[in-house]
Amino acid sequence: MIFRRTGIDGVLLVDQERREDSRGWFSRTFCMEEFAEYGLAIEFPQCSASYNERRGTLRGLHYQAAPCGEAKLIRCTRGRVFDVAVDLRPASPTRGQWTAAELSAENGRMIYIPEGCAHGFQTLEDASELFYQISVPHSPAHSRGVRWDDPAIGIEWPLATPILNERDRALPLTGETVC
Repeated sequence: MIFRRTGIDGVLLVDQERREDSRGWFSRTFCMEEFAEYGLAIEFPQCSASYNERRGTLRGLHYQAAPCGEAKLIRCTRGRVFDVAVDLRPASPTRGQWTAAELSAENGRMIYIPEGCAHGFQTLEDASELFYQISVPHSPAHSRGVRWDDPAIGIEWPLATPILNERDRALPLTGETVC
């Protein structure tokens, strides 16, 4: 695996090293030793998937508050998405900043998002699916989020008119949020 740092400490892009032959390809998507070398979570007791029927679907920006903060390793298994991480850690020099990457089944790229960062994505193709490896079980009582269009963050989403659910539409701005 190839680990690439982003402008936010702890948020990494992870590219698969595919071994190809006449049958197709094979690659690792997780290696405990390699993740430990980068100081990343090495246990993922929960895995989840998100299927999104329509292009333009936007989910997020979601995170879990302390003491149930979660790290996530996310990859797109079908379709293509614009995937975003926002730093919400109070002591971080990049608090309020965001980074994004295009994840697709074709490119095999993954994004690692540490505790204290919110996550969201917008689908760029119909029938897009994401697979999440998560460092802690989901805790509904600690589930939080910030609004996708928060002007203090200023994410440049690729599609102007997103498809949102009511929960995400009603999330607070960062100034109203506590990690």
